[in-house]
Amino acid sequence: MEIALHAPGLGYYSAGARKFGAAGDFITAPESGPLFARVLARQAAQVLRSGIVNIIELGAGSGRLARDLLAELAALDCLPQRYLILETSAELKARQRDLLEHELPRLASRVAWLDSLPASLSALVIGNEVLDAMPVHIIRTRADGIDELGVTATAAGFEWSARPAAGEVLEDARKLNPGAGYTTEIHLAAAAFVRTLASALSSGVALLIDYGFPAREYYHPQRSAGTLMCHYRHHAHADPLCLPGLQDITAHVDFSALAHVAADAGLDVLGYTNQAQFLINCGITDVLAAAPTEDAAAYAPLAAQAQRLTSPAEMGELFKVIAFGRSFAAPLIGFARGDKRHAL
Repeated sequence: MEIALHAPGLGYYSAGARKFGAAGDFITAPESGPLFARVLARQAAQVLRSGIVNIIELGAGSGRLARDLLAELAALDCLPQRYLILETSAELKARQRDLLEHELPRLASRVAWLDSLPASLSALVIGNEVLDAMPVHIIRTRADGIDELGVTATAAGFEWSARPAAGEVLEDARKLNPGAGYTTEIHLAAAAFVRTLASALSSGVALLIDYGFPAREYYHPQRSAGTLMCHYRHHAHADPLCLPGLQDITAHVDFSALAHVAADAGLDVLGYTNQAQFLINCGITDVLAAAPTEDAAAYAPLAAQAQRLTSPAEMGELFKVIAFGRSFAAPLIGFARGDKRHAL
């Protein structure tokens, strides 16, 4: 998964094909239009007004979230001193820079790119659909043990190959106790990333938005085939061994595991809820109400975006928002109602 997504020049995120939007393989919330960023800006503004002066975006994709978030923060008179983008893909970094320089030239000077997290940072950290693309380990249970699934190359192409699970993979798999014949994912890379983030965050808030579940839903008996999914030209399927380097490979996020890792690393879990509730708390209805309903050309696209972002049948329920923090006391407005930390 790491090689297929990130191998220099060949991996999905490092090669040149378009990934995001109607011309790519999938549409993220920022790609659906500016409404997501405009509402998220209200939460960002609260954090910035508390004295946290910088924003770090993890994996900025096409750059549209950065563009729309900065534009809305400017309208709210609450711009960060610096907007830093942590991006590992040189190809995406070039696209982001080009978009911001051409479409937001007055604010482009505030933006800089990082190759890794600073050793110490005070910032609002935003990650939208970043964790789901971190490589996972696949395990499959037997009546007499647990296997880890890997990939082998044959004359016919790539095939699955099993070996007895060992080390940290086996340790985490045993905690699940799902019964025989169960296939699922172990999220060691995402857990390691949260530990790294915790060690770097001296003060501020990390806001992570992705699709997934708390552990009791993630490892439900009815989810016995796991959550690994691939996306190619707006078609979803479950075969990561076809089209290597040309398709996205993702797994849903185990938010309970991330919360436990963050807490063990000394971060406060500041909130957890679904995307619809988060956006409602941040004022999505106020943004819609401010749009002139008599101007159908302006209002209809916003209404369509709101439907996509909040509908339980689309992104509203499956996508979750979790916040971690250090030295940040104020309750976050995005979790004012419907906070589900108790479910983690």
